Amino acid sequence: MERKSKKYEIRVEGKDSAFDSVQILDSSTSEKYARQFFSDDISLYESCFIMLLNRANKVIGWGKISQGGVSSTVVDISIVCKFAVDTLAKGVILVHNHPSGNCKPGTEDIRITDRLKKALGLFDCSLLDHIILTEDKSYSFADENW
Repeated sequence: MERKSKKYEIRVEGKDSAFDSVQILDSSTSEKYARQFFSDDISLYESCFIMLLNRANKVIGWGKISQGGVSSTVVDISIVCKFAVDTLAKGVILVHNHPSGNCKPGTEDIRITDRLKKALGLFDCSLLDHIILTEDKSYSFADENW
């Protein structure tokens, strides 16, 4: 029995993305862009997305990493790194929400930020920020000098 393998490729698609490409200048620009990924479910369950940036901090892609329950979601480092390598990104911004309304990072948020920063560094890619969103607030690791 012959086993078929999956094919992975790097390609650039046309400008038919659901979201415009913008230059990220600060955490407020990141937050505004990232809020497009969430809808009324921002207060229901955690979801995690990444924004992929080129060297000029222009968004070249984005991806949904996971969707979880009311108090957690899984961030698989290898999936984030795959997105970064496939798009030749030089910067990544991790974004997730806290349905509780409390945007203060928890122990796991801090741990995943540190692990992801180290992993992306192996590919000459930087974790530029980790943003936590609630319905009406946000927390930026970069603004807090993490």
